[in-house]
Amino acid sequence: MNKSWLIKASLSVATALTLVGCAEGETGTGSSNNNSEEEVNLGILQLMDHESLNASREGFLDVLEEAGYVEGENLNVDYQNAQLDQSNLQTMSERLSGNNDLILAIATPAAVSLANVDQETPILFTAITDPVDADLVASLDAPGGNLSGTTDAGPIKEQVDLLLSVAKDATHIGIIYNSSEPNSVIQGDEATELLEAAGMEVVLKTVSSTNEVQQAMESLAGDVQGIYIPTDNTLASTMGTVKQVAEANQLPVVAASADQVEAGGLATYGIDYYELGRQTGEMALEIIEDGADPATMPVQSSKALNLVVNEEVAESLGIDPETITLPE
Repeated sequence: MNKSWLIKASLSVATALTLVGCAEGETGTGSSNNNSEEEVNLGILQLMDHESLNASREGFLDVLEEAGYVEGENLNVDYQNAQLDQSNLQTMSERLSGNNDLILAIATPAAVSLANVDQETPILFTAITDPVDADLVASLDAPGGNLSGTTDAGPIKEQVDLLLSVAKDATHIGIIYNSSEPNSVIQGDEATELLEAAGMEVVLKTVSSTNEVQQAMESLAGDVQGIYIPTDNTLASTMGTVKQVAEANQLPVVAASADQVEAGGLATYGIDYYELGRQTGEMALEIIEDGADPATMPVQSSKALNLVVNEEVAESLGIDPETITLPE
């Protein structure tokens, strides 16, 4: 895994600079050991495989294990991965519905699919940008139904400022995402407004599948001096392709998550999905151990945002990694 400079800016602590081998999440305090002998049946529905979604699942399960819920002993896990197939989501949602004490939904389409078939089982979601817009909750403070969880809404203004601080002479900035992912559209629209307000000409490219990413990136490459990528599942799973095209054309890419940067982007100020998964795991313990009701559990935002710079990519672009900092 590529080396990265990592700045962790917790909401409750001051920013600190650390050189690390990779942008991996750090373990939190966790809950006390579980004394119950009752088994917990946990369903997990994940949209697809890529670093961010996998990290959120791992963080969630790590919190449960630290609290004494061990898979194969007192925790039964039915893990389903839809591999970005809508028909799989439907079938898997029906499989998990009514057969578990708690269900974890990873990414918006997974949560929406579960919500459509199960209005009784407590469902926690993670890696979702706008659960209100997706009609998953009535409001962030009072979800009102059987769903709550964590949002990966990131600081888009700071990410745009970071990109412009690296692409100092840019006049045209590209944005690329899957237009069928509502969260990506929301983030793309906000980034467009911010870039245009900064005097940039925005060149938008959308894709509908991973097969279209290389062509879209190559099309952007001749027209822009930098690229912004939101927390888009399709792009997150093809960051190797993004890296290849960006390096060949000497284009800085600011993505919305640390995992996207580790996989091939230049930099971000954004979400650590492992830590976000851990937050969701702590919410799960409240439901399992205390009988908390998702209807009254506020949706949580990330408690830590990281500045991550991919050193290898920076050097390939002729940029000193130490010069990439958050604009004041």
